[in-house]
Amino acid sequence: MHFVEGFRGWGRGLRRGVGNWYVDRPAQSLAYQAIKYQQRDGWSHRDALRLAHPIAPTDAHNRVFNWVTQGWDAVPTEPLTEDAAHQMLWAFEKAKRAESQQEIIQLVTEYGLPWEAVPTQWLANKEIWEALLPKMGLTAIIRNLGRLTANGLLTQGGWLKSDSDAVRFVEGRLTDPDQLQRARIHPIAVLAAMLTYKNGRGVRGKLTWQPIGRLVDALDDAFYSSFGNVTPSNKRLMLALDVSGSMGWPNLAGVPGLSPRVGSAAMALVTAATEQKVMMQAFSHKFVKLSISPRQRLDGVLKEVDRLNFGATNCALPMVHALENRIPVDAFVIYTDSETWYGDIHPVQALQEYRQKMGIGAKLIVVGMASNGFSIADPNDGGMLDVVGFDTAVPNIMADFIRQ
Repeated sequence: MHFVEGFRGWGRGLRRGVGNWYVDRPAQSLAYQAIKYQQRDGWSHRDALRLAHPIAPTDAHNRVFNWVTQGWDAVPTEPLTEDAAHQMLWAFEKAKRAESQQEIIQLVTEYGLPWEAVPTQWLANKEIWEALLPKMGLTAIIRNLGRLTANGLLTQGGWLKSDSDAVRFVEGRLTDPDQLQRARIHPIAVLAAMLTYKNGRGVRGKLTWQPIGRLVDALDDAFYSSFGNVTPSNKRLMLALDVSGSMGWPNLAGVPGLSPRVGSAAMALVTAATEQKVMMQAFSHKFVKLSISPRQRLDGVLKEVDRLNFGATNCALPMVHALENRIPVDAFVIYTDSETWYGDIHPVQALQEYRQKMGIGAKLIVVGMASNGFSIADPNDGGMLDVVGFDTAVPNIMADFIRQ
């Protein structure tokens, strides 16, 4: 909805499409969504309903719609119906007015409230998180590992005592391939979480914790296990990794603790493990073949990249090399930092020449992982994409772009 406002108006088809999002899901699921994701980018469900005007298909949907748009003036002592959606809304309203941790724990346990429904003043309480933990999704667990450790729910035992039950529970979730697959967590998201957790402090705020070794190891295992969550493009790809000296300096924009060198190596490893037709190259002012095996560990790939540290950055080299050697490529993906062009020919010109002489409508993605606001892509060319910075959403966006 946020982006729609910037690109077009609200026509009948769009209103119907947004409305269908609300009427096509069961009322209980709708209530859960309305509680868990109350606002994003200045938009609320109330805004959406008032623009879309959906017709409630059931009485239960109608109760959810009324709650979203009008709220409740008062909360009854007990739920007024046995409808699961109404009961969840009632539990959420009761939680907002709760006066004791036991009341919160009871509401979480009996009605399955997500952690986002718990008022902020209770989120430092480990007993409440203990009630939340069994029903938390794997993504939520990964994002809250630091908080769960800081508040004492996840504790590390010494040689005289074992780690807490919660540690063993979380470790089991992180190392379960089936749960990782169901959660569809991208490996880069796991890697970012591992680096943040291992660092012992959050990106924002003052929260600190003592990382637990078993959970760091579990996140490391989850990184490799989650490769199976990546949908291959089945295209002919050429990945080119900038190995100039500056790639090791700054943090990635969007993934603190991760340098462009580590981030690009991780993406190369993921791609090698998921794509059948991929060629890896390292470059700066010259081109060197890069051998990355899907069975390698990330530290091994980094050693391979580190030994190739040289020179300035010429982002046209992948297209020039592919044309000179008549290599068929459907998409060129270039990982660099903030240095994005150096040489006799601009990358756009090199791509256009490659397309013309090879007869392939190749795409180009240039990822400026620690960018200072660069631009390479021709804005009039739908086959070129600039990525400024890098966060955990970027890999999926790039994959969609390559697959069209």
